[in-house]
Amino acid sequence: LPESIIAAACSRSGQRVLHVDSRSYYGGNWASFSFSGLLSWLNEYQESSDIVNESLEWQKQILENEEAIALSRKDRTIQHVEVFCYASQDLHEDVEEAGALQKNHASVTSVNLTEAADSVCLPTEDESLSTVSCEMPPEQTPSSNPESAPEINDVEAVEEKENHCNDKICVQTTSEEETSENMPTAEYTAEQPKKNVITYSQIIKEGRRFNIDLVSKLLYSRGLLIDLLIKSNVSRYAEFKNITRILAFREGRVEQVPCSRADVFNNKQLTMVEKRMLMKFLTFCMEYEEHPDEYKAYEDITFSEYLKTQKLTSNLQYFVLHSIAMTSEATSTTIEGLKSTKHFLHCLGRYGNTPFLFPLYGQGELPQCFCRMCAVFGGIYCLRHSVQCLVVDRDSRKCKAIIDQFGQRIISKHFVVEDSYFSENTCSNIQYRQISRAILITDRSVLNTDSDQQISILIVPASEPGTSAVRVIELCSSTMTCMKGTYLVHLTCTSSKTAREDLEPIVQKLFIPYTEMEIENEEIEKPRLLWALYFNMRDSSDISRNSYNDLSSNVYVCSGPDCGLGNDNAVKQAEALFQQICPNEDFCPPPPNPEDVVLDGDSLQPEASESSSILEANSETSKESPYLGNPEEPSE
Repeated sequence: LPESIIAAACSRSGQRVLHVDSRSYYGGNWASFSFSGLLSWLNEYQESSDIVNESLEWQKQILENEEAIALSRKDRTIQHVEVFCYASQDLHEDVEEAGALQKNHASVTSVNLTEAADSVCLPTEDESLSTVSCEMPPEQTPSSNPESAPEINDVEAVEEKENHCNDKICVQTTSEEETSENMPTAEYTAEQPKKNVITYSQIIKEGRRFNIDLVSKLLYSRGLLIDLLIKSNVSRYAEFKNITRILAFREGRVEQVPCSRADVFNNKQLTMVEKRMLMKFLTFCMEYEEHPDEYKAYEDITFSEYLKTQKLTSNLQYFVLHSIAMTSEATSTTIEGLKSTKHFLHCLGRYGNTPFLFPLYGQGELPQCFCRMCAVFGGIYCLRHSVQCLVVDRDSRKCKAIIDQFGQRIISKHFVVEDSYFSENTCSNIQYRQISRAILITDRSVLNTDSDQQISILIVPASEPGTSAVRVIELCSSTMTCMKGTYLVHLTCTSSKTAREDLEPIVQKLFIPYTEMEIENEEIEKPRLLWALYFNMRDSSDISRNSYNDLSSNVYVCSGPDCGLGNDNAVKQAEALFQQICPNEDFCPPPPNPEDVVLDGDSLQPEASESSSILEANSETSKESPYLGNPEEPSE
């Protein structure tokens, strides 16, 4: 995402941008995959060795007064990958098992994953070395699939969707009937009609309905990314849905958290006294900076301890700490908690009753939106085009070029490189944090209501010292990320162990494995788990640039995804690097109106000749979608 934003901003300001991606798929660790595409991705990270018999012809391109900084040929940002399939794998229909797993419920080995990816027919890494392509693989264009095109209309017709495009952000919201339930708890789950058995073959057959994000995030409605989408007019390339509810997991049950004024007074679980307490405290949080006397004495204690001094019941303290402020119980200070609570409340009401938005087709759409803006203004994108090394001048210590897989020397003034492209020698002094991730497919929501099209966020507090809270985001089929009748669930936390060790206890609290014996049991309270994936992802967001060895001043480093809920870190990083590359330039200004473009070739030629070039060696590219607008090409 940071690389894509920088590419769009530089292209918009008149720079020439080449965006190079060594992978055979789009998006790097910000990508979204169909189900079969995800199986292919799993296979890629199960390979244990680098490319063998690598040609060293490129070294002949290095001159006497130059030296080469070799780049990594293998992405080491993903570790501890484990896959489990719990759904029935008996094939009752004539479907192609694109990446079918083995029969038992054990962790899938690398051999199984290799076979799974082979059956998807994606190009291997060796094949991709001889190909430069900017076409989107079929597995990663769910929005261009003719079968999926009617789905938005079907969902809109059945669920009575309305499109609200205020502030130039197109947000689909559910009808009032769906969002006005009285915040039930899991104890009051209504009886559900008997559902058909979901088999693994059905998941394979409907694999294109899935858009599975490697990184799980939401957009704050008044966050930096939303502001940037509106300012740059990139918002026209995407659609969003409002998160419909915020949940809490307390005393072994899931319940809905009141966060807006209407929610508070419609809630039946809170007493009238608690409602008044909560509204009084939230009102103070919105204006806390104007009343320093009320919190100055508590600045040195944690936000959790501060809440105990505010005459709030334990129920309200839990809601504020874990579901509104969403801060750490053990480490967050009073100021951090008040600031987070104010930001949460400030985002309420802009697009719905919660502060959050989610992009249709997944988080992986966002980098592609900015890449499309870059391409509109002349940016060039290359897939499966690896870079062998950076070429550094010995005298000036500036990077002057790259050498690609074909031995071509590409000259540029600025180089933006994502952290995962650097070799172990360059990163030898760096200790990376890790993010624990789990991706689940389930048969129903963690908290059933009259509507089955709920999008939920749930924070499960840390259960042991030294561990962190787990963020759970549950997506329904109307987000275009899973097939009808299923839910896609993302779990995220800062790693203390492997992803499975960190997250499996939470999975066991919220879900039960899908087994044949329990299919007929309609009184099961927990959702059934059909399929699960665990993996650890590198978090390079807190790495200082000075930590890298022998980095030239015109090489700019972008980090991968961080563990935070929002995208503010990526936007701040992109703007800071853009200002270093193009000082005094406006960051992602809106494109000109077609009628304002002056068709004067003579006046534009000098400007084009003076523009410098920027090379983006990273992992983001754009893809076309029938649901994205067709921007007008600027005249030159």
